[in-house]
Amino acid sequence: MTSSNSRNRRNFLMHSAFLTTGFLGLNSFQSPDTPAFSKGDDLFVIGPMDGFSPQIGTLVSMLNYNRQTVINTVQSLSMEELDYLHDANSNTIGALILHLGAVDKYYQINTFEGRQEFNEEEKKIWDVPMNLGEEGRQQIKGYKVDYYLDMIREVREKTIKELKKRDDKWLLAVDPEWSQEQPLNTYWKWFHVCEHESNHRGQMTWLKGRLPGAKAGKD
Repeated sequence: MTSSNSRNRRNFLMHSAFLTTGFLGLNSFQSPDTPAFSKGDDLFVIGPMDGFSPQIGTLVSMLNYNRQTVINTVQSLSMEELDYLHDANSNTIGALILHLGAVDKYYQINTFEGRQEFNEEEKKIWDVPMNLGEEGRQQIKGYKVDYYLDMIREVREKTIKELKKRDDKWLLAVDPEWSQEQPLNTYWKWFHVCEHESNHRGQMTWLKGRLPGAKAGKD
């Protein structure tokens, strides 16, 4: 690859990151030789954070970045757009947002409480968003965007609060219940929450580009 192509590729990636996260400048970047250590609001600094053990802080910095990209993707959508069903097998954007909260909630109870299932009260709130499908298409609709964002914000606030109480030893510990076929640790579980959120944000972006009247996109 020529230096010109490499530079163009780098510029494209930087531009895409700013569009996704809603930033207009480079003020949140540190110089390359400065150790990455975030106070919590530096979305472009992945690494340890004040108030967390080093590995947990790094995890939280990734969770924070992914969550902000979701918020920026959906926060301007109307109720009708959130309820838009692209086809009979799709999920709405609103349902996908609530699904993120359900997965976050599940890994809360699993890693912080050692439970494998929602209790009965939790099932009333989270079973349908967790499983989606036809029940999700029928039941998750008729809400404004603030409802969805408030729901997932409340769950995430508890996640961050609980992670702050833990240390890297806890995060790296292998779960014997989940490791019967191959080793699997707590870090993987929360990394999965992170990648899961990124995956569904991509779906939301795809659906957003196919809303009635949407301009042609590049996805």
